[in-house]
Amino acid sequence: MLLADATKIGCRTVSTASNVPQPTACLSVVMPAYNEEATILLILERVLASPYTAEVVVVDDASTDNTAQLVRSVTDPRVRLLSQQPNQGKGAALRRGFTHATQPFVIVQDADLEYDPADYEQMMAPLLRGSADVVFGSRFLGSHGHRVLYYWHSVGNRFLTTLSNMFTNINLTDMETCYKAFRREVLQSFELQEDRFGIEPEMTAKIARGGWRIYEVGVGYAGRTYDEGKKIGWRDGIRAVYCILLYSNWGPRLRVRHIEPAVTWLTKKEPEKQHHRTRRPPGR
Repeated sequence: MLLADATKIGCRTVSTASNVPQPTACLSVVMPAYNEEATILLILERVLASPYTAEVVVVDDASTDNTAQLVRSVTDPRVRLLSQQPNQGKGAALRRGFTHATQPFVIVQDADLEYDPADYEQMMAPLLRGSADVVFGSRFLGSHGHRVLYYWHSVGNRFLTTLSNMFTNINLTDMETCYKAFRREVLQSFELQEDRFGIEPEMTAKIARGGWRIYEVGVGYAGRTYDEGKKIGWRDGIRAVYCILLYSNWGPRLRVRHIEPAVTWLTKKEPEKQHHRTRRPPGR
């Protein structure tokens, strides 16, 4: 409930007594989920605890575990579940989730515990100030603690970010980050096509091409192992390089679309291996 001496400005409630911005619910959280029964309830609890969260759109991408049933058990009316059949990938889940977002701002939240919703405050700040249209949450900025994991993954991330920067002429430090927050009209300004993890360079290229104002802020990152459910692999890296070229201004000139059959063959997804999942202790 708003105080009598408060004025609502956009998605901020500004106390007229102290002139201090207080967060109000103005954020659609779009959460793609595939076989995340080990973490889905905990991440929903954390997302719903944020004062910025107005709604959570969970897109279950044909999970074969209890992910969908666990989401249905959540009684908070802010949570909505969309189901996809068959499994189509993160990009397809995001495309669908974005069309169901109703709030002025939209953020992508993975259904694991790698990214902490406590970082919504710094993600939202440039948007609420009116300084940015899009905010990227970088795992490589600031003094946030990071779980130490795969060296070659970090090398790959930096390579893909550098390549993306070369073709978009922007200076991001973490193009592949999950944490991207938008003014909703940004997402409505272009059509997304990628079904899997190629959605990250595609979004970045189309945001840059649209001339939208981009900010980057540091966020924490508690990466997980493949045994804990990590899904991205080397094939997604190949597809990312292809997408960086394809969706850049140079794509038509380089006739990148002509190599689509070869890229599709190289990146064809193998049947998913069943990993033993280690449930990460809460708070880690």
